Amino acid sequence: DSLRSYLMPHALRTQSLHGPIPVTTFGPKACMLQNPHAVMHIQDPASQRLTWNKPPKSVLVIKKIRDASLLQPFKELCIFLTEVKNMIVYVEKKVLEDPAISDENFGAITKKFCVFREDLDDISNRVDFIICLGGDGTLLYASSLFQESVPPVMAFHLGSLGFLTPFKFDTYQSQVTQIIEGNAAIVLRSRLKVRVLKETWEKKARVDEKGLILTNGDVESSRKAMQYQVLNEVVVDRGPSSYLSNVDLFLDGHLITTVQGDGVIVSTPTGSTAYAVAAGASMIHPNVPAIMITPICPHSLSFRPIVVPAGVELKIMLSRDARNTAWVSFDGRKRQEICHGDSITITTSCFPLPSICFRDPVNDWFESLAECLHWNVRKKQNYLSSEDEEF
Repeated sequence: DSLRSYLMPHALRTQSLHGPIPVTTFGPKACMLQNPHAVMHIQDPASQRLTWNKPPKSVLVIKKIRDASLLQPFKELCIFLTEVKNMIVYVEKKVLEDPAISDENFGAITKKFCVFREDLDDISNRVDFIICLGGDGTLLYASSLFQESVPPVMAFHLGSLGFLTPFKFDTYQSQVTQIIEGNAAIVLRSRLKVRVLKETWEKKARVDEKGLILTNGDVESSRKAMQYQVLNEVVVDRGPSSYLSNVDLFLDGHLITTVQGDGVIVSTPTGSTAYAVAAGASMIHPNVPAIMITPICPHSLSFRPIVVPAGVELKIMLSRDARNTAWVSFDGRKRQEICHGDSITITTSCFPLPSICFRDPVNDWFESLAECLHWNVRKKQNYLSSEDEEF
């Protein structure tokens, strides 16, 4: 009994520190390459590699829409995948609705595509891996299409920032071939599982003896739940109101603080280099199991960004004395109003996004810091000679 009383809190603490155990299969055919030298099945996140239990046959190509510069790379890639690699290519319907795509040569290729529509067609078990053409937004969009297991994502840097897109398009044929053959480095980008519970009030109706519907003014409440998988961040802000945002923040059921300011950002390590870093947060490597809480312009000089273990459950609600409602968005999408009685519950998802690396998770991350944010870039001091020291 004494041993059990020691081990149980220890096990709970371990789960809390590292969050839920992520899945190790990604889409229908991809999985993690097992390291035979790993001790007790604990694998170094920096050495995680991708392999296939069956050869991949289908690929989803996501292209940033309304971007003329991507038309030629998109066509080249799709012709290569269909004609050379004999892959089944999935493309979103609105991508093919661009008049500039329709030409005589490419028209025959598009007839071979499998076309789908967002929110209408389920492709979660049909796609073996994903190729993104564009900026970081294309990767966020790819994440939103898969609410459970996400196929491996290969992202080409063809946008404005490219923090999450390590591949250059110049040598796409050899790079795509290498991925199809398997054994590529990956980083598991943790996502947030977000549950929004909205309380709605409706007038109760009663029927009289003659069958007429009467409304007596009484109201009854009902609850509507929505769930999202978020790669970057959940942002709660004050919306169009001129008043301060006033929301209560709970951690594992305990009230931690009340956020008074423009709002609060709850982000993954991947999202630490997005909105959070602009609001004063630290940059965290995506292999770190954590959730970041960053206030937006807090009306308190002592409210600093904090990092909590990946396994905790956060809950955000409007404060009882809040002067106005709040607004919430998920990776910049699905923006909606949060009223009194509504709640937002956030924890680490067990369905991460497997992002294929160009080299490895460490080198890719520091190169993106240097290239995209010019991190720690300054002129070096001149060498100090012995003569200069005398002065």
